Amino acid sequence: RLEEVNCVNANLLWSIYKVMKNIIVVGGGSAGVMSAYTLKKVFPEKNITILESENVPTVGVGESTLGGINQWMSMVDLHEEDFMKECNGSLKMSIRFENFYQKGDGGFHYPFGRPDTSDSIANLNDWYFKKILYPDTPVTDYALTHYPMMSLVNNNTILTDEMNKTLQLCPELYSYKKDVAYHFDAVMFANWLKKRFEDIGGIVEKGDIKIVKESDNGIDTIVTDKLKRYTADLFIDCTGWKSLLLGGTLKEPFDSYADMLPNNKAWATHLPYTNKEKEIKPYTNCTALDNGWVWNIPLWSRMGTGYVYSDKYVSDDDALDEFKKYLGRDDLEYRKLTMRVGLHKRIFVKNVCAIGLSAGFIEPLESNGLLSVHEFLVRLVKILRDRPVVSTFVKDQFNANCKKFFREFAEFVASHYALSIRDDTEYWRDIQKRDYGVESSIKRLDSTFQKINEWSFDNFHYPNLSGMNCIAAGMNFHPTDEHTLKYGTRESDLNIFSDKWNKRVIQLERRKKEWDTKAKKCPSLYRHLKKLHIRSI
Repeated sequence: RLEEVNCVNANLLWSIYKVMKNIIVVGGGSAGVMSAYTLKKVFPEKNITILESENVPTVGVGESTLGGINQWMSMVDLHEEDFMKECNGSLKMSIRFENFYQKGDGGFHYPFGRPDTSDSIANLNDWYFKKILYPDTPVTDYALTHYPMMSLVNNNTILTDEMNKTLQLCPELYSYKKDVAYHFDAVMFANWLKKRFEDIGGIVEKGDIKIVKESDNGIDTIVTDKLKRYTADLFIDCTGWKSLLLGGTLKEPFDSYADMLPNNKAWATHLPYTNKEKEIKPYTNCTALDNGWVWNIPLWSRMGTGYVYSDKYVSDDDALDEFKKYLGRDDLEYRKLTMRVGLHKRIFVKNVCAIGLSAGFIEPLESNGLLSVHEFLVRLVKILRDRPVVSTFVKDQFNANCKKFFREFAEFVASHYALSIRDDTEYWRDIQKRDYGVESSIKRLDSTFQKINEWSFDNFHYPNLSGMNCIAAGMNFHPTDEHTLKYGTRESDLNIFSDKWNKRVIQLERRKKEWDTKAKKCPSLYRHLKKLHIRSI
């Protein structure tokens, strides 16, 4: 009987282990390949297969990343020297926004890394007090004052962690390895990573899905045009906006964010350099136009650019004409994209988990296309590692966690519009009237603006690492002003603060000059990239 019990237990353990032994990733774009590579790297004992179409092209955008990409690369042991040349890569240290506040506003930056609050009197408030004393201080000065990385951005130079051991440009705040993100060709990146996936034992199959059979557990069988049948314990849906498995077969409802983020179309193209050494910059540039905004992403051999807009306010043809007028040329090939902005109600349902566009999408502002991919993957890996059987409760927790992250980032993106004062077109006038939802707005204000309604110096600032501090400063949404200070301090004459704050202003100016001097000693971005690409040959 003991042997029988042991046999039963062994069979039970095998059936549990088998639950997540075979995983099929449907889709061979960036999200699909990143998902497959991550799962194979973390779970080398599992059978991971990519099933991709030979006839359906990938979206091919998502060429700009955020600093979080470094965390994912560390997790799966990828290094820039391996992929830079293969993916037409360049480096990114900031995002620049122009004409979002108002036309001709001169633009502002949201740099990466951490702000310097050393020797501060009131944390990041120091700059706001400077602004009160000197109202003509441009909003661009905020990032320059607090972020050492901005000195590199302004000088178009780069500083590795090894070089910084000597130069000492705030190494505790700026890290090349952790903070510098990437621009790269998304299609080239997916193809390169697919080869790496096969090198570590992953399988790539070709075929167009013709039949999907359901079962009580979700997806039972996929049949392709080659009459091949595929079964798995877990299916990862990376079929783009079509969401063939989660939205198509399982019919999971989709929550649209169109009320908050109405942009649903984009025209995309590639621009050749006329002077690469001068034109290649360490940041993604975003410029607001009459009916949306244009991205400009400098890769190593060319620039990627696109116009994001809403067809509620402008036709596709008129949007293309507006884009061509902005670029000043009519000799390029343009590709139209239709975006679905929002998130499925659940992204892990039965034996299907959607990653990337299949799960949801926030419009391209703030370079978030690949962000949700690696953020959702990290959460998925954790529950697959912790639990051989993923219960409904665990899936619900996973879905809630992903939805919270996604929604908060969507609201962050929406704030770039909500803080605008533009009213020159119907598109921008509607932004002024848009109801972003009382409940979500209050939660966003509470979490992002850190109780700005409390009359305390310590609370009159935005969280250092949220990014909202840079966006708010750049769009003149200041948590501290002269009248607030008078109210909070019960002083009618603020001249009594001049001596104290002027000394701090002098310190801030001296610090900026020191950063700038050090940044000028660093190699140019172009020369650094050239060496990276040569070393990668």
